[in-house]
Amino acid sequence: MSQLNEILAFNKSFVENELYTPYVTTKFPDKRMVILTCMDTRLTEMLYKSMNIKNGDVKIVKSAGAVINHPFGGIMRSLIVAVYELQADEIFVVGHHDCGMSAIQPDKLVEKMIERGVDSQTFDVLKYSGVNMDKWLEGFSDVEESVLHSVELIRNHPLILPSIPVHGLIIDPTTGRLDLVTDGSIDKN
Repeated sequence: MSQLNEILAFNKSFVENELYTPYVTTKFPDKRMVILTCMDTRLTEMLYKSMNIKNGDVKIVKSAGAVINHPFGGIMRSLIVAVYELQADEIFVVGHHDCGMSAIQPDKLVEKMIERGVDSQTFDVLKYSGVNMDKWLEGFSDVEESVLHSVELIRNHPLILPSIPVHGLIIDPTTGRLDLVTDGSIDKN
């Protein structure tokens, strides 16, 4: 069942009553930073509260597991736009404990796709087109290693200058505690 009608009704009231006014800001992040984090629902407010971030402070890029799976894909493009167009001077990669990507089993996910109606022949077409579904849907077993992998991919990207700090952290989605994995201010290549 779609939530669309409920959302549109709420939004109409939100706009008519000018409830948006406390959130008005510019497109430029006040704290001049961009955060790559996971799409996990527990982080929707927890991440912001635990890092003392309010609306307008940062750019947020989300992906499953805070993973960058291609150096020239949409996630990396978003980080580059944040830095060069939207005035972000620091990049934070924030993974989290108990991440769903640590339990992903590509073969089981493909089974779920087929159960929901994706034609099984589609996977043959993808395979013959050069798409390795196991690799593309692959999760990770160690969140610290995963954060470091994303950090290193960003730090070593040809379009990211070495002067841009890239930090790695892990958040506890229950308490908000942040553990430092790497400090981009001092851990330079």
